[in-house]
Amino acid sequence: MSACTCPSDPDLTHRLIDLTQAGLPLVDDPWAWIAERLGISREQALQLLQQLQRDGAIRRIAAVPNHYRLGYRHNGMTVWDVEDARMDQLGPLVGAQPFVSHCYRRPRRDGWRYNLFAMVHGRSAEDIDRDRQRIRQLLGDACRADDMLVSSRILKKTGLRLNRPAPTDRAQAPSQESSSCSE
Repeated sequence: MSACTCPSDPDLTHRLIDLTQAGLPLVDDPWAWIAERLGISREQALQLLQQLQRDGAIRRIAAVPNHYRLGYRHNGMTVWDVEDARMDQLGPLVGAQPFVSHCYRRPRRDGWRYNLFAMVHGRSAEDIDRDRQRIRQLLGDACRADDMLVSSRILKKTGLRLNRPAPTDRAQAPSQESSSCSE
């Protein structure tokens, strides 16, 4: 592939992320759609997206199904008290299960003994309970306790959205330490 001929412009990058973070439209040529809105060529739009992927700023471009509409209406965050000495071995095994969508190691807190978190989804409560049992078997005697947190109501569910205006130069970029809560 030829060298990137896309403009090296932080504003353009921010505009691209803002334009695409909620998804791409189902059109014949989404790259041309992006290019038209950004005022660049189709090839430059593709190169900029590829550069963001190489830099690790975006992981992939893919269709994201709505699991609720596909019948997966039950979910639970399973929480596990796993021996610390075995977490490096067992955590990745739990995360590799096809029914686990998110898996995290987290520090224990006073009054909260759990250090492994794994989200499971299913079409029924029985499905997610079966998945929990599978994780319990996988962890074996390294698991001292577990529980499952289920939602009673969704208050908000989105992917990360960067709602900050694009800075016009580095001097106006917000610092990493500052944050605000607008929702």
